[in-house]
Amino acid sequence: MTATWDFLIGKDDLARTERREGPAPDAVALEAGEALLEVERFALTANNITYGAMGEAFGYWRFFPAPEGWGRIPVWGFARVVRSNVPDVAVGTRVFGYLPMSSHFKAQLRRTGHGLVDAAAHRAELPPTYNQYSEVLADDGLEDYRALLRPLFMTSFVIDDWLARQDDLGAGSVLMSSASSKTALGLAWLLARRGVKVTGLTSEGNRAFLEGLGFFDQVAVYGDIPTLETRRPVAYIDFAGNPAVVLAVHSRFGDDLVHSAIVGVTHWKAGSGGGGGDLPGPKPVLFFAPDHIRARIKASGQEGLDRDFTAAMSEFVRANPWLKLEHHAGPDALAAIYAQVLEGRASPDTGHIITLA
Repeated sequence: MTATWDFLIGKDDLARTERREGPAPDAVALEAGEALLEVERFALTANNITYGAMGEAFGYWRFFPAPEGWGRIPVWGFARVVRSNVPDVAVGTRVFGYLPMSSHFKAQLRRTGHGLVDAAAHRAELPPTYNQYSEVLADDGLEDYRALLRPLFMTSFVIDDWLARQDDLGAGSVLMSSASSKTALGLAWLLARRGVKVTGLTSEGNRAFLEGLGFFDQVAVYGDIPTLETRRPVAYIDFAGNPAVVLAVHSRFGDDLVHSAIVGVTHWKAGSGGGGGDLPGPKPVLFFAPDHIRARIKASGQEGLDRDFTAAMSEFVRANPWLKLEHHAGPDALAAIYAQVLEGRASPDTGHIITLA
């Protein structure tokens, strides 16, 4: 039988990668209560680069242990149980959730009122949102979109929900960096649906694409920030994590910023953070999606969140036929697409789905 393998990433250099083989699946040692899952397919986006860039600070490297100096960046997708020492989890069970970029992985699966969780000790202190797995009983035709959009559009969804519950912080408009990222596109669509004015910051190469979507009131390139005009006051949502952009936005709008939220790190080479030193206007605040997901669950329950999110995601997919899926098979394709996404060469209208099994 073919050996298992892990796609490893250098913690100190996200461009350093290695595929390392392990034992055959039937030779992997399983303790009582453990299951071995075969990874079927997952989405790969700039969001996964954020996981790597913020791996130490937010514990993303801790979900799937790796050899010293290496990490296994998490992805969202589907896996199947191929061996099980868990009494109530049968071989053949399919799940959706947080996976490593590996052919297989071990999990201490436990059933709860909302599905399955990985109860491994090394994951106990990590955000529970990432430890939950949904059992998949049938393909609803949206599986690839769920792999692509569950982490991205869920962040869009909870940001929009948070803003709406605070009357959009009294802002006249919302300004977002890295506006071509899938999370920013989802948020822009949700905001526009509520009638909120949205300005997107992007590179020149993505400007025409964003302008053609119809849900940005204005699209500007980063060099325009010193002279940018938009309806004030402004709520700034930072998906880029580029300190120079943060500084430019704060210098331009100063006290006319009602809020400055840090969400992602798509510009990972530029470093992360809020710009360093003293900034004009409000201090940037981290928007950590799992915290807001927990708050939403507390307010409306898990079923309410799942219902509202699924309805919004389905509508987003129907309303945005420009979003294309590209499928890639095998570890070599994974390495090539990872490099493309890492270097910022992925097209904003394309979602990459990697099939392994």
